[in-house]
Amino acid sequence: MEISVLQKARAAYEPKLPPAFVNGALMTVEKSAPTESIGDQESIKKLFPANYGKPILEFSAGEQKKAPKPINVGVILSGGQAPGGHNVIAGIFDGLRSINDKCKLYGFLGGPSGLVDNESIEITEELVKQYRNTGGFDMIASGRTKLETPEQFEKAAKNCKKLGISALVIVGGDDSNTNACLLAEHFCMKKNPIQVIGCPKTIDGDLKNEFVETSFGFDTACKVYSELIGNIARDADSARKYWHFIKLMGRTASHITLECALQTHPNIALISEEVAKKKQTLSDIVEDIVKVIGKRAKKKRNFGIVLIPEGLIEFIPEIKKLINELNEIMTKDEAALNFLKTDEDKTSFIRGKLSNEAASVYVSMPMQIQIQLIKDRDPHGNVQVSMIETEKLLAQMVENRINTLKSQGKSDVKDVKFKAQCHFMGYEGRCAAPSNFDADYCYTLGATAAALVGSGSTGYMAAVRNLTKASDQWMSVGIPITMMMNMERRHGKEKPVIQKSLVYLAGKVFKEFAENRDKWATETEYLYPGPIQYFGPTEVCDQPTKTIVLECG
Repeated sequence: MEISVLQKARAAYEPKLPPAFVNGALMTVEKSAPTESIGDQESIKKLFPANYGKPILEFSAGEQKKAPKPINVGVILSGGQAPGGHNVIAGIFDGLRSINDKCKLYGFLGGPSGLVDNESIEITEELVKQYRNTGGFDMIASGRTKLETPEQFEKAAKNCKKLGISALVIVGGDDSNTNACLLAEHFCMKKNPIQVIGCPKTIDGDLKNEFVETSFGFDTACKVYSELIGNIARDADSARKYWHFIKLMGRTASHITLECALQTHPNIALISEEVAKKKQTLSDIVEDIVKVIGKRAKKKRNFGIVLIPEGLIEFIPEIKKLINELNEIMTKDEAALNFLKTDEDKTSFIRGKLSNEAASVYVSMPMQIQIQLIKDRDPHGNVQVSMIETEKLLAQMVENRINTLKSQGKSDVKDVKFKAQCHFMGYEGRCAAPSNFDADYCYTLGATAAALVGSGSTGYMAAVRNLTKASDQWMSVGIPITMMMNMERRHGKEKPVIQKSLVYLAGKVFKEFAENRDKWATETEYLYPGPIQYFGPTEVCDQPTKTIVLECG
């Protein structure tokens, strides 16, 4: 397989490990007092009697020795891709070999479905060598199958037994790690001695808390997006005739948009959580954007950058109401809607079924968005919110509003010359070669997962603390997954879930943004981060995100 010059150089990079691993992954373990879940303690305890209340585990260097018996371990990559996944696997592989040279690591193909369908490969030294410090999940691929039924759990146990596997490491986001805990509980209750360990992965940055400082991939993805935003910003300042509306990943939380704003200083960055708190309407948001455009136009700056989180639309109360009504109409009147031939007939039919408030919002949208809202549906017949081109919606509505104000002779937009360019940055950041931070962090997460396996633990998530410091001050820990859980209503049922982390509007990260955004709005103070640097001084190559520095530094 031919590889690029950069890949060759990156293959030689040796990720840094905390000093606790000096003698390998058979380590000394210090235990905390018993723990409890962050909420709904009685409900979580009832659902996870075998795993609830476990202590936090803190690892330090053990003796230089090997385990008398080898361990076979399976690894699963679950959910969307994130930079650094291959280094997690490399960290597990090397950690297991430090426990016993004959340990084996199996990769289940295509995510959790590989475990259920018994599709796997043995991960060898030669295979790991090809993928060290590379992006993507292509070594074993990923998938979104949920592990949540007793039937799946029994198939998993059966397939692990065939391979002699006594431990599973599930690499994924909050849902995947919740399912890992369900699997661990099932094995415990069935007295099946298969350990289950989780690793925190998501570029969205919403799997974090006081114990998990950041999820892997967030650092690299934000640096990739920020490079592209910086390039576009420089182009905007060069051409001086376009407003660029840029949608970024992050459906449930706006961490990516906030981090990219701190890295690039856009003129406008919308934060979904703030929109929800202020109960802003779609027209409120449009009006705010128009005001900034007008102020910049008076300074002869008819160009700018607007950052938009992917999930913004779901945080606008009036849009939530509209989507709920649309879901109900499209389910109840599906046959009648499908009978209509033209898009005009379908949108007209929908308008007649909506409440006055929802209809008013619906007709305020460009026709292409009205059509999109009733065409793109998930398998349950609901609106696919993530498919809505929010960047185009806002750009069109801003243009319409500017034209309306001009026709009314409003002085605020007299100098405005508005042209929009729309972009969506998503897949560009998910499989990039990991930054040095993510390469080191992911390798340490994998080694920590191996240490958890070596300690005989189950129902734990691998975590690393002190990430804003040099790696020789990092600490590897195991966090009971039940500790991060509460109960939430999902699809009409109360379910245990790891609580998602939204942007904290009273926190240091948002405050840093809020203190500067008015200046960034009217001035042109773009930052140009440039591409990720892998070789050079520490202050250039090894810096973590501004988010983690502000939160944990």
